[in-house]
Amino acid sequence: MKVAVVGCGNISRNHFSALNDIEDVQIVAAVDIKPERADMKAEQYGARAYYDLDEMLIKEHPDCVHIATPHYLHTPMAIKVMESGADVFLEKPCSVSISEARALADAQKRTGRQLGVCFQNRYNDSTAAAKEIVDGGTLGKLLGVRAFVTWSREADYYSDDWHGKADKECGGVLINQAIHTIDLMQYLAGGCKALTAHVSNDHLRGIIEVEDNAGVIMELSSGVKGILYATTAYAVNSDVMIELTLEKGNLRIEGESLYQLNEDGAYEYICGNSEEDFVGKNYWGHGHKAIIRDFYDCIKTGRKFEIDAVEGGKAARIVASCYESSAKNERIEVTEYDS
Repeated sequence: MKVAVVGCGNISRNHFSALNDIEDVQIVAAVDIKPERADMKAEQYGARAYYDLDEMLIKEHPDCVHIATPHYLHTPMAIKVMESGADVFLEKPCSVSISEARALADAQKRTGRQLGVCFQNRYNDSTAAAKEIVDGGTLGKLLGVRAFVTWSREADYYSDDWHGKADKECGGVLINQAIHTIDLMQYLAGGCKALTAHVSNDHLRGIIEVEDNAGVIMELSSGVKGILYATTAYAVNSDVMIELTLEKGNLRIEGESLYQLNEDGAYEYICGNSEEDFVGKNYWGHGHKAIIRDFYDCIKTGRKFEIDAVEGGKAARIVASCYESSAKNERIEVTEYDS
């Protein structure tokens, strides 16, 4: 199976590393508008370097393309690749607006291609265990969920040509850092039907064009309330915390570990990920290899990949609704995909 990676920045290392370990996968192309980055990855993985997506598609005819470019390019590139006849594995966010999310899902349905969105934290042992407990009802009915994302991004993080730019990153802490947590909240609690959000630029005002602080109240489809606070103004990249309050106890995910509140008020460790599949920065998590392996198993067996344009688009729709809510200062209903 011939595979290309488009976008050879930091996160691409996870894609190249995972692909390099999959049997019957050949990395044929590394694509980036910055020649030195494409050249480096091409040399490292025995591929050919390209500086233009269209040229690569014409010359290589890949079976699958990984897209790890700046946010504003994700949907148009993914649609172009699917229309060329290839499958797509797409970094988050899959889309930067509700109209893009709809167009992406329509394109996947029209072309019949596999599309996967890289929400690797769904593949954490802690997520799987929490999902089983919540859905199984062993701790009773879910009452609420709260989450905190407190990370650190200083001015140097935004020194490239797209981070912090409203027209390229298309948002800040919500669409870039907290979208993984938003996806887990709606995944564990059954979707989001409406929300009220407020975003602000308080930490790097005058340096970036996007938000670095956000607060969101979600009305989840299960009938419970979700609360999210996210910031990139903290001192360090602390572990993300998601707490699920149930009738018979609480579950807490911290980083990639799951804990359950016991009778004496302490949290008892349930499970967590091993270190064996770790690539890149620790706050990226350990799930990239697992999700990419599963995506290629779906391609080989014909099984439909679960986190596709519709499922992966749910978090993108929530984020887009957050920006609309904050701009209008009102409650917004989150639209579903209208197939």
